[in-house]
Amino acid sequence: MDCPSPGGTDTSTDPDLDKNQAFEQGHAAAGLTPPDSSDKSIGELGPKTLRRLAQNREAARRSRLRKKAYVQHLESSGLRLAQLEQELQRARQQGFLVSTLGDQPDSENGNAASSFYVEYARWLEEHHKQVDELRAAVSAHAGDGDLQSIVDTIMARSDEIFRLKGAAAKADAFRVISGTWMTPVERCFLWLGGFRPSELLKLLASRLEPLTEKQLDSIDVLRRSSLQAEEALCREMEALRRSVTEAVAAAGSSSLSCSDADCTGQMAVAVGKLGVMEGLLRQADDLRLRILEETRRVLTTRQCARAVLVVTDYFSRMRALSSLWIARPTTGVN
Repeated sequence: MDCPSPGGTDTSTDPDLDKNQAFEQGHAAAGLTPPDSSDKSIGELGPKTLRRLAQNREAARRSRLRKKAYVQHLESSGLRLAQLEQELQRARQQGFLVSTLGDQPDSENGNAASSFYVEYARWLEEHHKQVDELRAAVSAHAGDGDLQSIVDTIMARSDEIFRLKGAAAKADAFRVISGTWMTPVERCFLWLGGFRPSELLKLLASRLEPLTEKQLDSIDVLRRSSLQAEEALCREMEALRRSVTEAVAAAGSSSLSCSDADCTGQMAVAVGKLGVMEGLLRQADDLRLRILEETRRVLTTRQCARAVLVVTDYFSRMRALSSLWIARPTTGVN
């Protein structure tokens, strides 16, 4: 191969040399290449556009978190449902009959009482769907506006079920006061056809931490006010019980049979006295609604959302407890 003279110019081409030079030049050019055009365009965007982009990214992130929390909740709910179904199946095998909504009303109790059973079942199903939505929103750290909208919907539905319950009390106060639409365990802890507002406040005060001192004081005032109203209603209920038993006792004091006019009159008096029970039930429900509304004023929007979850979970566990109690293993009596 001919070598070039020291002073001459080499015009020959070496393919390997050309490749190496091109590779080095490419790297050098890459090091001097200006930033990507997209980065440049982002830098040229105004603060308002950048803020909007950041908000969109945050909304997308929250949406992903909400979806993840909802999926996790569905999975955990599925596990709990499967466990309950197993317990219920065991109960059926042992010969028990478990009713989710308690005893069903007889046809003679009127359309209002029967309608309430149907509406309560629908309300309970819809309530759980709305609470699941609220739970997912809380887990995803949704804004106060979204939480407030869901809570308002839930509370409006609760007001409606109270209205239907009042209509059922007019048709048959005894079924309402004994909570025949509830499970056996719920009925055991019933107070005048529902929950004790003071106990509800006690539950919230212990589960909604952290609460400010002012909020705790307000809840304590509400609880003492509720206790006073509950005690007054209990005294009226006790007075009604004594009055009715005295009227029934007086009806049989003059005769061994209840066929004479005096006996019939005394029994009519007893029946009239029982009509007071509807008013007591209405006062109890009015107290519950008042305490719920005043509690909402004490709490923040996010605390209200958590309060709905706490109360719903509490009553769900009471219903589950009833099913588990009936499905418990039993041993023979010797």
